[in-house]
Amino acid sequence: MEKQTTTTGRGETYAGRSREQRSAERRARIMTSAVHLFGTRDYDDVTVADVCTAAKVSKRYFYEHFDDRADLLVKVNREQNEWLLRGVAKAVPERPATLGEVFRPALHTLVDMLRNNPESARVIYVNAPRMETRRRGVLREDAQFVAAMLSRAVGKPKDQRGFDRTLLALVAGLSEVIIDWISHDMDGDPDQLAEHLTGIALALATSAAAL
Repeated sequence: MEKQTTTTGRGETYAGRSREQRSAERRARIMTSAVHLFGTRDYDDVTVADVCTAAKVSKRYFYEHFDDRADLLVKVNREQNEWLLRGVAKAVPERPATLGEVFRPALHTLVDMLRNNPESARVIYVNAPRMETRRRGVLREDAQFVAAMLSRAVGKPKDQRGFDRTLLALVAGLSEVIIDWISHDMDGDPDQLAEHLTGIALALATSAAAL
């Protein structure tokens, strides 16, 4: 456990770091440890004490940043999903000419990022479904993300509600295929998986673009 240090003034530095810096470093260690633990074990097998031990912080410091284990998983899931979407967004051309130019680089990048970061993959796709409300929120956020990418190629749809529902179905379907892949230890050719995902995405995206 991290040795606690008594300070005499607000913002006082210790070992060259301010109180705020030390707090941010502790939070980062907790988040990193949580990704590893939630990414290698089932949610029910991870305790707050496990996270604190791995992060080398006391429970006091844990509760400065998180309400409980569930709150930690929600925040870890959110940060990991945002990390994934940032990487995918960078892979898409600014002005794609076709739907294939949107989805093929996006989905190949997504598969590569997950394969190279299996713990993050499990946090995002396997442990997250335990939080049904959060899972549904993520699906909607991801559908909005896809809509923003798709608008670069097809513009604004005439039937916004039908467009949104089709993209929600697209994201949910891709997620289930990815969950199945992760649950089978990421077995198989990742490029083939990315192409299969691209085919699914193009089929539904073409339908959405026609609305």
